[in-house]
Amino acid sequence: MRCLPSEPSSVTVIKDAAGRYFASFVVTIGEDETLPPVEDEIGIDLGLTHFAVMSDGTKITAPKFLRRAARKLKRLQQALSRKQKGSNRRKKAIVQVARTHARVADTRRDWQHKLSTTIIRDNQAVYVEDLCVAGLGRTRLAKSVHDAGWAAFTGMLEYKAARYGRTFARVDRWFPSTRMCSNCGRITEKMALNVREWDCPCGSHHDRDVNAAINIKAAGQADFNDRGAQVRPGLVPAPRGEAVTHPDVACYTRSVEGISVLQGGEDVKLRRDGEPGASHSRRPGAADRSLRRCRTQFRRGR
Repeated sequence: MRCLPSEPSSVTVIKDAAGRYFASFVVTIGEDETLPPVEDEIGIDLGLTHFAVMSDGTKITAPKFLRRAARKLKRLQQALSRKQKGSNRRKKAIVQVARTHARVADTRRDWQHKLSTTIIRDNQAVYVEDLCVAGLGRTRLAKSVHDAGWAAFTGMLEYKAARYGRTFARVDRWFPSTRMCSNCGRITEKMALNVREWDCPCGSHHDRDVNAAINIKAAGQADFNDRGAQVRPGLVPAPRGEAVTHPDVACYTRSVEGISVLQGGEDVKLRRDGEPGASHSRRPGAADRSLRRCRTQFRRGR
C-alpha cells in the first residue's frame, strides 16, 4: 500500500461505470525532485503501425489494446442488445461491457506511463510533432487513432518533463518532417502512406519514420536553446514614420455621386453635377473614419 506524503485534508470516494470505487485524497507535496542531467536528446515520430519511432532508430510497435479486446467486446455487446430494457440482466450486461472497456483503458494508461517515464529518464530533451488528433479522429482511421492514445501520451511526456527538470517541445504540425531529407534538407513531393522508404537525389536512403523523427529532433533543437527558451527573433517595431497617420496628405478624391471624399483633411460633399459643395474641417481621427466609410461605400457600388 502506498504511503501518503502528508496528512490528507479531504477524501472523495468515486464510483465509475464499471462499478469500481476509488478514493481521491488531497495532500500537500513538496518540490518536485529533478533527475540528474544527461546528454541525450530525442525526437519522436508517432504513428499507427509503430506507436513511436525514435530518432536513434528505435521502433516501438503499437500494442493496439482495443483491437485485442474487439472480439470479446463484440460478444458482450451482442449479448447486451438481446437483454430486455429495464431488466436486471441488462444492468449486469452493461456493467460487464463497462468493465471490459475500463480494462482496456487501464492497460493502455499503464503501458503509456511506463514508456513515458523511461523516455523522460533517459533523455534530457524530448521533441514530438504537434498532431491534430481531433482532425485525424474524423477520418477512416479514427478507431486506430483513438486506440493509439497519442494525446494522452504526449500529455504524460509534457508534465513529467516539467516535474523532473527535462525539456519538452512540440514541433509545428505543418513542418514537412516526412518529406524533408535529414542529410541535405531537400523537400520532395508528397508521398502515399504505403511508401515506407524513399531515396533522395543526394544519394541518401531513408526510412520514412526514422527520417521524420530525425527532422523533428533537429527542428526542436533549432527552436529551443539549452535552457528551453525559444530563440526565434521577436517582433520588430515599425519605424515611427510608418506607424503614424498623416492627415495632411491628399486622400482619395475620385468623384462619385453621393459619396463624401476627403481632400487635405477636409470633408467635401459632392453635388450631382460633380462640383464640390460645402465643406468643413474635421479632426484627423474623424477624417480617418470618414475615409474608411468612403472606401467601403465605393467598393459596394453605392
